[in-house]
Amino acid sequence: MQVRLKSTWRSLLAGLLLLPVLALAADPIWIDVRSAGEWQSGHLEQALHVPHTEIGDRIADITADKDAPIYLYCRSGRRAGVAKEALEKLGYTNVTNVGGYEQAKAAVAGECEPASC
Repeated sequence: MQVRLKSTWRSLLAGLLLLPVLALAADPIWIDVRSAGEWQSGHLEQALHVPHTEIGDRIADITADKDAPIYLYCRSGRRAGVAKEALEKLGYTNVTNVGGYEQAKAAVAGECEPASC
């Protein structure tokens, strides 16, 4: 009985120690802030579509975690920059303007880091 109890405690402790690592490994949220027509012409498979003019009103439906990694892209980076500012004003702390759609595709492909594509 004592051996089984020690094993159970070890497993529980190991699981608790792993929780922060799992939290850090959370998948980033990709958001395409372009128009509906641009979105329909092609977008990242994992991206959500939220036009930059709606980001402030809709972000809480996507995540309430203000520290969640959020990657924004548009055509050139300008609208993603506007959306980034809006999210930061709402208290989101981990928002990256990836730039344009081509840079976002390169980042997803692992050709560069999202912040420097």
